[in-house]
Amino acid sequence: MIIDADTHISPTGEDAHTITYDELIRRMDDAGVDRALTWLRPPYMRDITPSNRYVFEAVRAHPDRLLGFGWVDPHFGLERARDEIKRCLEEFQFFGVKLNGAQNSFCIDDPHLSIPLIETIARYGKCVAFHVGADAFEYTHPFRVGKIASMFPELTILMVHMGGVGFADLTSAAIEIAAQHPNLVLIGSGVRFEAVLKAIRQLGAERVCFGSDTPFSLMHVCVAAYQALLRDLTPAEQALVMGGNLARVLGVNF
Repeated sequence: MIIDADTHISPTGEDAHTITYDELIRRMDDAGVDRALTWLRPPYMRDITPSNRYVFEAVRAHPDRLLGFGWVDPHFGLERARDEIKRCLEEFQFFGVKLNGAQNSFCIDDPHLSIPLIETIARYGKCVAFHVGADAFEYTHPFRVGKIASMFPELTILMVHMGGVGFADLTSAAIEIAAQHPNLVLIGSGVRFEAVLKAIRQLGAERVCFGSDTPFSLMHVCVAAYQALLRDLTPAEQALVMGGNLARVLGVNF
């Protein structure tokens, strides 16, 4: 089984990098992907509540294929963001909530904007995901994730892009931080393949997940690239990276 750990959908159709859930399912079928962790592709500077609901509708339409994950932006206000977390985790029954400091312009360890929301997610016993990329390294630097991991050792944290994405490269820092915190799991989407192999060698195959960052990358190409990348691993290790790890983290059948 293959589980893609990084896919985005949106009802708005704003540009070429916006796809509906029907298109996502079509791409999954084409790529041989069984299930996908799915979050919204946010509309900029607008309420994201309708997009979170759209992810819920997608999961309801394809419960055997899509794994729903929420998203919050603290700039709309903490109480409103907490309400959205509650909606995502109670009403929508999502597996967790994502915060993207790069897109929404905040430091992910900000004690006023971010930490109160992480505390709320942690109380639910759910996962939190962070965009951890070099495209906005001041906001999302791996050392900030390490601080959060120390504050919430019981919280499973998904490091999406593991320090890649952008002109700089923070993957070594991401791997170093992950080695110090066993509650960190790396999603290797939008990142150099050499960095994925380095993470597997240093952390073990059980700490790294395949992700495509669809629709920003071509899912079928990413699947083929990962299969070539992992060819020297054992079949059991390949299965972990391609889906087993995410299934374990989310508590779904694999």
